[in-house]
This record gives sequence, structure tokens and C-alpha cells, in this order.
Amino acid sequence: MARAFADISCLISPRNVRSLALTIATVAIGAAFAPVPADAAASGAFLPHQALYELSLLKSRGSNAINSARGRILYNFSGSSCEGYTSEFRQVSELDSGEGKVTLSDLRSTSWEDGAGKSYRFKIDSRMNETDTSPVDGVAERTGDHITVKLKQPETKTFTLDGTTVFPTEQIQRIVAAAREGKSVLELTVYDGSDNGEKVYNTLSVIGQPIPGDKAIDSPDPSTQNDVMKTMKRWPVTVSYYDHDTKPNEGEQTPVYAMSFELYENGVSRALVLDYNDFVISGALGKFDVKDSKPCQTAEAPK
Repeated sequence: MARAFADISCLISPRNVRSLALTIATVAIGAAFAPVPADAAASGAFLPHQALYELSLLKSRGSNAINSARGRILYNFSGSSCEGYTSEFRQVSELDSGEGKVTLSDLRSTSWEDGAGKSYRFKIDSRMNETDTSPVDGVAERTGDHITVKLKQPETKTFTLDGTTVFPTEQIQRIVAAAREGKSVLELTVYDGSDNGEKVYNTLSVIGQPIPGDKAIDSPDPSTQNDVMKTMKRWPVTVSYYDHDTKPNEGEQTPVYAMSFELYENGVSRALVLDYNDFVISGALGKFDVKDSKPCQTAEAPK
């Protein structure tokens, strides 16, 4: 998202703000969809919940330095593997680049993904400094060896993606599975409907050694105080996002952005850090409430 742009206004354009918000949503919401261990399945396979993130500037560097950043993200997640997963998401953020240049953004999005990762619907509306930007509205369907994306907005358009591409939920599910198998690296191509609805990312996930559930936490938050979470192990994860359509001229390709977080066994994420090259944003979990869930109905075995 945030490569080294010549002007800071490019860095915080409406498309880039959408990418920032959806990145956090992918981790915070998508991770909550990941399957939990079998011993936790009795209380519900997934974790519907509401969470509030407090955003702040962690570090600024490069020629397009940011003086300050603040904001909040509120999201609600509900659903199950049989009926699909629904998320409602809102981010309000303010970036100050100095000399009176302040950008205020307000983004709202809703998405639904079925439990098998075959269908993904999304709608994104945003406002930048009191000016509405073009909404993004579309659906992606997996059929055979390809994915068909149909956009309603910002313009009517249909295109296809390679069938190996995954949606946000499946991305996090595969990270959880890789972590449990002891893998340290995972490469995936991801589509989340960000930017103008046509952006595809190559991702590289690096998974660290598991952290025991009884290990002390330097910066506790509401999730670590939850009784369900206290005994669970977690993994430090860093996911780097690369532009799928950009080829490096020489050497290694620079990621568009990267994010780090701690991923619990039940799929919940905490301690977000988002690195956009010129600046780094921290996303601290301020509130965390587990919601009631309904397990999938299973057909009775014939007698």
C-alpha cells in the first residue's frame, strides 16, 4: 500500500486508506474465522465477537514522514461454517503529515464469505476529508480452476483470477494450519476486494516459534484477560504483501506493506503492527467481547 511516494497525498489516497483498513480487517476479522482445536469445538467452532482497535503511530521514517496518526476500528463478526461469515467494519483515522496537512478518513465495509471459501461478497464505502469516494461493490465466485469476479462499482466489470487465489478467511485458515504443522513459511496469492476491486496480492507469511499460553505478556489487553484465551498458545506471524502485477527490476521485490501480529490457537489475533515502509502503525486491542454463537445443525443419522 504505502510505497515511497513523491507526495504524501498519494500515500493516503482513498484507495490506500481502503487497503489499510482491509488489511487490519483481514487479520482481526479473518483470523477469528479460523477453526479452533477439537477440545474447544463444543463451545462453537468459530468465535463471533466485537472488537475495538486503537490506532497510533509507532514509527515514522523515509522522505514521506508522518508526524502523528490516530484512529479507531470497530468491527462485528458473526456466522458459522455452514451459513458463512459476516463482518461489519468501520475505521476512522487521522494522519498528520505536518504543516497543517491533516487527512481524515472514514471507511465502512461489509463482507461475507462462505465456509468453503468458494464465494466472497464485499462492499466498501469511504470518505476522505468530508468528500465521498467511489464505492467498491462486488462478488467473487470460485468455479473449477478459476475465480470469476463481478464488480458493480466503481464500474461494471467482470474478470477472472487464477484458481489458486484465496480469499481472506482461507488465507488465515491456512496460516493457522501451517503454524500447527510447525511450518515457518507460507506463500499465498490473496484477493480481498481492496483498492478498486481489482487488486491481487502475493503474500509471504513467516511464522515464529509457538509461545506457551502460560508465558507472561508484556502488554496485556482485553483478549489476554479472557478466560478462554489465558491457557492458549500463540504464534508470532508476519505477513508481507507484494503487488501481484509488479515485477522487480533486480534483486528482491519490496513489499507494498507488511503486518505482524500474534495468532492464538483459536484464531484470535492481537498486538497488530502495520508497516507501510514510510511509517508504522500500531493497532492495540482496546475492547474485546465474545458474542453468543449458534453451532451448525447436523442431520441426524438414520436409525
